[in-house]
Amino acid sequence: MKLTTAGESHGKALIAVIEGLPAHLSIDIDGINRALALRQSGYGRGSRQQIEKDCVEILTGVRNGETLGSPVTLCVFNKDYANWENCMSAGTCDSKAMQEKALTKVRPGHVDLTGVLKYAQEDARNVLERASARETAIRVAAGEVYRQYLSALGVEIAGYVCEVCGVKDGGMYAFNELSASKNTDLGMLDSAIEALSKEKINALQKEGDTAGGVVEVRVKGLKSGFGSAMTYAEKLDGQLAQGLMSIQAVKGVEIGAGFSVAEKSGKEVHDEIFYEESRGYYRKSNRAGGIEGGMSNGEEIVVRVAMKPIPTLMKGLSTIDFNSKESCVAASERSDVCAIFALEIIAEAVVAEVIANAVAKRLGGDTMAEVKARYDALN
Repeated sequence: MKLTTAGESHGKALIAVIEGLPAHLSIDIDGINRALALRQSGYGRGSRQQIEKDCVEILTGVRNGETLGSPVTLCVFNKDYANWENCMSAGTCDSKAMQEKALTKVRPGHVDLTGVLKYAQEDARNVLERASARETAIRVAAGEVYRQYLSALGVEIAGYVCEVCGVKDGGMYAFNELSASKNTDLGMLDSAIEALSKEKINALQKEGDTAGGVVEVRVKGLKSGFGSAMTYAEKLDGQLAQGLMSIQAVKGVEIGAGFSVAEKSGKEVHDEIFYEESRGYYRKSNRAGGIEGGMSNGEEIVVRVAMKPIPTLMKGLSTIDFNSKESCVAASERSDVCAIFALEIIAEAVVAEVIANAVAKRLGGDTMAEVKARYDALN
C-alpha cells in the first residue's frame, strides 16, 4: 500500500490518496469522522478547532460502502479557507493580503527559518502552511481506513496519554482498559493525574507557554512474522519509528522497555520463551514491545511517542526577522497550549498505516476475502 497526502493549513483542502487497498473492504465513514473529531478534541486546544469541525469526503475508490481495489481518495475541506482565499488561492492573490499574512519573524522550533533558506522564500508561510500540524487531519482520516482494514483481520489498536509536561501516569493498564481514555478531557486514564495535568496546562497558558507529553499506543492481535530481519528497510520497528517520527512535533519514539533497557542486564530485559500445545509459543513478559529481530512476535506491540512543546508561543521567543535581519519577538499564530490528546489519535493512525502496510506486503490479496483467508492460515 502507499499513502500520499497533500494540502496546506489554510488552503482549500487536505487530500489523501491510498493505493493498494484490496476490493470489498467495508468503509465506515462515520468511524473516520469520529476519529477526526477526537483529533480536534482535548484540553488545551486552540480556537481553530471551533472553526473547522472536520469531516471526510471520499472522492474515489469506494462505491456503496466498499472499496473497489482502485486508489481511494479522501478529502477534508478547510472551512477557514474562506477567510484566507485572497492570500492562499492557487490563482492570483491579493498582494496586500499576502503582505498582511506574511511571516518573517521566524519561530524557534518551527520550520520557518530552515524552510525559507532551503526553498529560497521571502515569506515563511510558503513553507509553514504545509509543515503545519493541520496536515495530520488527513493522516488521521487515512489511518482510520487502515484501522478498518486491520480490524477486519482481528487486529486492534488503542492508546492513551501517559505524560503531560512532566506529570506522569505510571499505571499498568490492560488493553481493554485503554478505550476509556477517549472519553476523558486529556486522554489520560488516571483522573487524579489528569487533574494535575490540567493544572499544569492552565499555568502554562497564563504564562503564554506551551506543553508537550508522551503517549502510548498498542497493537493487539497481530500474528508473528510481520516485518523482516533480512533488510533494514523492512524492519517493523524501524518502520514504526520512521512513521511516528514523521509526525509534527515528535522528538522521540521507544518500543517496549525502550531507553530503560540501557540501565539493566540481559536477564532483566529479554523475554523468556515458553510453549504449550494449546497456545503455542508465548512469553510471560513483553519488554521487547512485541517486536524481535525487526518482526512482530505475536505479543502486543507497545510504542511510546514523545512530543515537544508546541513551538508557537503566545509570548514569543527571541528571534530574527528574516528580511530585515533585526532582532525581534517570534511571530504568534493562532495555536494550542497542549495538543497531546491529538497526538495520541494521530499516533494510532500512523501505527495503523505502518502495520497495514506490513500485512499487505506479506499477504498481498486483491480482495479482503483473500487477505483474511491468508491471515487466518498463519500460525
